[in-house]
Amino acid sequence: MGSVTYEYDDETVIVTGGSSGIGRAIALAFGAAGATVINADIMPEPKDTDAAEPTHEAIETDGGTARYVETDVSSRADIESVVEAAREFGGVDVMVNNAGWFTRGDLFSVDEETFDRIHSINTGGVFFGCQAAAADMRDRDAGGTIVNTASISSTHAQANQIPYDSTKGAIKMITRGAAIELADEDIRVNAVAPGHIATEFGSGAEQKEESVAAGDLVKPIPLERPGYPTDIAPVVLFLASDQAGYVTGETVYVDGGWQTF
Repeated sequence: MGSVTYEYDDETVIVTGGSSGIGRAIALAFGAAGATVINADIMPEPKDTDAAEPTHEAIETDGGTARYVETDVSSRADIESVVEAAREFGGVDVMVNNAGWFTRGDLFSVDEETFDRIHSINTGGVFFGCQAAAADMRDRDAGGTIVNTASISSTHAQANQIPYDSTKGAIKMITRGAAIELADEDIRVNAVAPGHIATEFGSGAEQKEESVAAGDLVKPIPLERPGYPTDIAPVVLFLASDQAGYVTGETVYVDGGWQTF
């Protein structure tokens, strides 16, 4: 089966949380497809053990155009600043609201500070990311696409992660609501929902492989392997592309069939 290629020449793409993991894979994929990529992250250095250089430098090494803009997505002002930075390249055409934070904790152990922090990053980062990007697209009468990173946790609760699950459920509804409100602006809004993804943060990939093999997960993955960031990136490129021109308000699950059980 031949591979699908996308062309994003002359388009500017912002990826929040693009330094590591899923965000890095998405940013690199857009860079390879010809886009100007802005990595909006709290730090440029990747956490991935196999990453030799920061995301924006890796894209430039391959002949692309990229920038790093220090961004804390829990700050609306920071998000607005990175969208403004995209004006140097004509304005944002694709906004990928990917940055997030994960923490565990049961109903009785999570304190107010932790609850507020995860919602300010995960929920606020996506909401204000949609708001800032859509405002720029509307002001330029340019249309555009927004892709948010949700999760299987958007619809499936798991033990000891109520705060995280609640943010991902909110992202699904932000995606649907924004899609309705922005449709007449020619702005499509969708979400990608990863399943159990093995990132290269430390021994994360190895541990996830072992968990799948040992059947330690809440329920089995029909494809019998964890996902990888490179499984997510092509779906994001599709949702942002003209091929998905009649798709909006959707959450696409990339979970190896996990939800089928």
